[in-house]
Amino acid sequence: MSFYFSDTVVLLFDFWSVHTPTGMALSVLVILLLSMLYEAVKMGKAVLLRRALLALPRSLSRESLVQPEEGDTGPTQGSRWFRYHVGQTLFHVAQVVLGYMLMLAVMSYNAWIFLGAIAGSALGYFVVYPLLGRG
Repeated sequence: MSFYFSDTVVLLFDFWSVHTPTGMALSVLVILLLSMLYEAVKMGKAVLLRRALLALPRSLSRESLVQPEEGDTGPTQGSRWFRYHVGQTLFHVAQVVLGYMLMLAVMSYNAWIFLGAIAGSALGYFVVYPLLGRG
C-alpha cells in the first residue's frame, strides 16, 4: 500500500463516501478538527491528573482518606480524588476512541486525509498546550 492523492475515498463508515473535491475538502476539515480535539482531550487529561495529585492527602493513611480534616465541611480528599479519577477515565476513553478513529481514517491511505490529520495535530498542539500552564 502507498499513499495516493485523490478526491475519492470511503472514511470510517460506508455513509462517509467522498467523490468530489468539495467533499474531500470538507472531510479533511473534519479530520483536522478531530485531530485538534484529540490534542485538547490529551491536555484536559493532563490538567485532571495534576488536580488529582493535588487532591491527594499529604499522608496516605486510611484515616486521612476516609475522615475529613478539622473544619472541612466539603467532600473528603479521597472522594475528591476519586471524582478526578473518574474524570480522567472518561477523558482516556474519549482519547482512545478519537485516536482509533483518526488512525482508521489515515489507514485509508489518502494523502489529503493524512495531511489533514497531521495539520490538525500540529495546530491543536500549538493552540491547546499553552493553556496547560493556566489549568
